[in-house]
Formats: sequence, C-alpha cells, structure tokens
Amino acid sequence: MTEDPRLNDTTDRAPLAGKTRQGTDWWAEIKGLFWLVLAVLAFHSLIAKPFYIPSESMMPTLIKGDRLVVTKFPYGWSYASPSFHVLPFMHGRIFGHMPERGDVVILTPPGESSDYIKRVIGLPGDTLEVREGQVILNGKPIPRLAETPAMIPVDANVPCDRGLEAQYRITGKDGRAYCALPRFRETLPSGRSYDTIDMGYIPGSGDDYGPITVPAGHVFVMGDNRDESADSRYPIEELGLGGPVPWENLGGRAEFITFSLDGSSQWYNPLSWFTALRGGRSGTSLHPARAGAPR
Repeated sequence: MTEDPRLNDTTDRAPLAGKTRQGTDWWAEIKGLFWLVLAVLAFHSLIAKPFYIPSESMMPTLIKGDRLVVTKFPYGWSYASPSFHVLPFMHGRIFGHMPERGDVVILTPPGESSDYIKRVIGLPGDTLEVREGQVILNGKPIPRLAETPAMIPVDANVPCDRGLEAQYRITGKDGRAYCALPRFRETLPSGRSYDTIDMGYIPGSGDDYGPITVPAGHVFVMGDNRDESADSRYPIEELGLGGPVPWENLGGRAEFITFSLDGSSQWYNPLSWFTALRGGRSGTSLHPARAGAPR
C-alpha cells in the first residue's frame, strides 16, 4: 500500500500557521505618545516643572540664564497651576496654603499668561510701606545690613553695560569683568534672610510706596533687585503687578537651581552646551536662610 504524498506536503500550510503581522502599528504609537505627553504635562502641572530666569529682577539670588525647579504643590493648586495658562481666573485653591514670607514664588500677573518670579514680602493683614528704599513691615523697618558687593561675572546673559548696572562694571583681580552690585542682607521678623541689590535712592520710583494693607487672600511680592523689578510696587501699565496679588495667581515655589548658562551656547553646537555652563550654581537652594543657620 502506497502512502498518499499529499499527507506529508506542508509546503502551503506551514507558512500560514506561523504568519506574523508586518509593519508599524501607527495608531498604537500615537496613543503611546499621547499618554506620555499627558503624563509629562500632569507632572509639570501638579508636582514640579523646570523654570528659566529671563531677566535681572531677582539678582543676586537668581541671574539671567539660571534654570531651576519649581514645585507646584506647596500652596495647593489653582487655575494658575497648569503649565499652559489656558484656564480663566477662578477663585480659590485646592488644598490651599499661604506662602511664608521670604518664599520665592512664580506667579501669573492678573490678566496675563506669562510667569513672573518674585519674593513674598507681605501676607494678608500686613501693612507695608517703602520709604527711600527701606521696606517697612507692620510699622517696623525690615533690618538690612550692607555687605560686600555681589560679584557677578560679566557674560552674554549679564553684560552689565546698560541701565543702572553699567556704573558697577569693574575688572577683578583675576582680570575678569564683574558686575560689582551693592548688596544688602534683609532679615524678616521670622528670622529668614536673603540678599538684595539696592543701587541707591531713585525719587519717583518704587523706592517710595504705600503704605497699604494687604487684603485677605493676597500677597505682596518684590524682586530682590529692588531698582530693576516690576513687582507689586508698580502699576500694571508699567508691567508691574498693580499691588498685592491674589493667592490664586501663585503657580508654585522655587526650590533650587539645577544649572546655569552664560548665554554663549548655540543649539547647533553640542560642545557649546557644556562650555556655556556656569560653575558653582548647580544645587543652590532658593529657600531663605534661617537665623542661626549656616549660609
């Protein structure tokens, strides 16, 4: 009896059993990318996000080119918390907490979508006044102590060649150019202290302000560079904040500097990404020093 050769012929059947789908599942890739972007946005909106310093308003604490981490949860969440400011103003905060005097915060100016970074000086119920550059909190001048100048190296991000700063450009003993700005140490009633820049009394400026009482649900903020900061002392028409800011406008608290760039980097030159790094700024805490704590 002869065997039917068709029973052992698997030429046509075997490939069908092991056949796999070819090509990329683009819909799955798009969904994966969507969830990744959503997760990043949620983290930036609810937990923490990077922040870039674009101006000189917070010198000497922060200088243009600093990159830092801002946490979103210390004061709870509000309409200003999302990374993209697309929500209209809404009263209240979820799990809301008032900041502490001295905190460095990011905030959204009333009616705008950009972020400012300033220091909280006054809380609800505080009476605040500025006279010839001296901040007076609840009827008492905030103590300030003159220190050695803040020696900020001159670079592309801090050229020190215009405005009030130009007169303070010097050449250091090491032959480098510096912006040697007048520095003063302010100490709040709580004992928290921080450095400020004050380049002298300027009549008709924010060196004279108030007195005012900070309303409920508001904070009064100022930049550490007192002569070059559009903050609560200035009207909105002058790019200021128009007085105390609603606490709903707070977007988070600045924590520490991650790294800093001197402005010489070029996107098409990866080597310049490293040569532009400023040394000694990474990891710097942005929390004010406490009385008796090492600085």
